Amino acid sequence: MPDPLFRGVLPALVTPFRNGAVDEDAFVALVERQIEGGVHGLVPVGTTGETATLSHEEHRRVVELCVETARGRVPVVAGAGSNSTAEAIELVRHAKAIGADAALVVTPYYNRPSQEGLYAHFAAINDAVQLPVLVYNVPGRTSVDISNEVLARLSKLPNIVGIKDATGDLARASQQRVQCGEDWVMLSGDDPTALGYMAHGGHGCISVTANVAPEACANFFNDCLSGQWPGALQAQDRLIRLHKALFSDASPAPTKFALAHLGLCAEDCRLPIVPASDASKREVLEAMRDAGVV
Repeated sequence: MPDPLFRGVLPALVTPFRNGAVDEDAFVALVERQIEGGVHGLVPVGTTGETATLSHEEHRRVVELCVETARGRVPVVAGAGSNSTAEAIELVRHAKAIGADAALVVTPYYNRPSQEGLYAHFAAINDAVQLPVLVYNVPGRTSVDISNEVLARLSKLPNIVGIKDATGDLARASQQRVQCGEDWVMLSGDDPTALGYMAHGGHGCISVTANVAPEACANFFNDCLSGQWPGALQAQDRLIRLHKALFSDASPAPTKFALAHLGLCAEDCRLPIVPASDASKREVLEAMRDAGVV
């Protein structure tokens, strides 16, 4: 069976800003709220954490804050991706040095490597750093889709332990589970289809919605992991509108609006992400009521 460190719901944490800088106090409070809500792990500086607009110094500081705040209570999977293999290796090395439990490494974006290039990218990281790595496959953002055949090859490497799959392709999940073996960690990266992903043999989800509703999301994944499918279906019905509303404008603007409404951080995003539209805000508030968050 896969490492029990990588199970259940792991929020893809927002990075709160105030006056143009990372709001460290708000970030620490958000991490504490997640842990109190029962989440199973934490993922700082991923897509939802606006890593694309963080400086390298800010990136490293946010990961350090997350590890320091978690204090081993839940695992920390640090975002560490880049379209430069050398830079990705440096970020993974930093994650290991400051005590993160694993790294989340996105498929290289913009330069669109071949499947062999994708294999070589992750193999180089495997060889350079002794830290568990989850491959992050999100073709809608990177314009490259890593194949199950390449993942099967990568699964044989000691430090490449699993995937965050944000494709929403559920049939692919079953095929991948067969091809990559029982020890392969399978985490969804798509909240709306996570129920189906779990039924296809998934182990959890790196979730945007958990930022807003940690307890509800934790309970949902606890039901999935224990085979309580009727309860999980009921939870899905309560959360589905929120899953969708948080992408009613460019992410993470709707999520930051929801957190600001709860008094947890400012709405501030970094350009080119702008605050959520009025229509998006209305949709988020209605969805939060449906989910019992407000």
